[in-house]
Amino acid sequence: MRGIVWLALDGVGHPQDAPPGSVWEQDLPALRPLIDAGLALDATLGVPGLPQSGTGQACWLTGTDAVALMGEHFGPQPGPTLQRLLTAQSLPVALTRVGGRAALANGYVPAYFEAAGAGGRNRLGCFPFSFRAAGLPLNPPGVPLVGATLGLGYARPWPDDGNAGSWARLGAALADAAAGHDLIAADLWFGDLLGHAGAQPVLPDALTAGRTYLRRVDTLLAGLLDTGARVVVSSDHGNLEDLGVKGHTRARVPFAGSGVNLGSPVNVVEAGQVLAGWFGLPD
Repeated sequence: MRGIVWLALDGVGHPQDAPPGSVWEQDLPALRPLIDAGLALDATLGVPGLPQSGTGQACWLTGTDAVALMGEHFGPQPGPTLQRLLTAQSLPVALTRVGGRAALANGYVPAYFEAAGAGGRNRLGCFPFSFRAAGLPLNPPGVPLVGATLGLGYARPWPDDGNAGSWARLGAALADAAAGHDLIAADLWFGDLLGHAGAQPVLPDALTAGRTYLRRVDTLLAGLLDTGARVVVSSDHGNLEDLGVKGHTRARVPFAGSGVNLGSPVNVVEAGQVLAGWFGLPD
């Protein structure tokens, strides 16, 4: 059976919890029906404060309540406590331990690796840290690589490269690569970066970039779905869905998929357990 492609959005709250005029209010013919047919999950886990990428992604990757483990929402990168958790039981580690094949499809430039090791402190996010902990390379050979900005510039005004159609082809190529893997993940962190451009009133350039980014996610997803790929879409916390604020939000997050059984989780921890179950791994 073909493996699963995981589009792990960062900082994209569910459209049901977005304000009027949000990035979700546009034509997204592949993404929006999938999200609407899926689940809206709690990312707060009953803890005060705003959900963060470190603990949120660790919940998804391990099926463990990383917020309870830390005693607070924590991020963006995992510190020593979360590193130990991810090294012991993240999905890439657990999969490789039983002989499964996993790959992180992000394309990383040399400057990323230089920054990641600067100062002796871990600067890898939960996804690259987990795949490295599993002994797996970043920029893996034989896997189509995904630029996390999906063709937008890294900095304001986030210029569009004009190659919108290429993302459908990349989606189809990822689907082909999934035939030789159990899991291919794409850590789509750029949504969170764009979300931090929020302001009151909402700035037009941020809204334009956010909507363009979601259209690129939609095109990438369409390329996957058109080839019959098994796909899951998730997010770790809210942010981009409300560009009227600069920081993260307490919005629920999407959990949606095609060719997979989502089950009935109510929060990101339970959803992480569902993911592990798809591969026959223990909770």
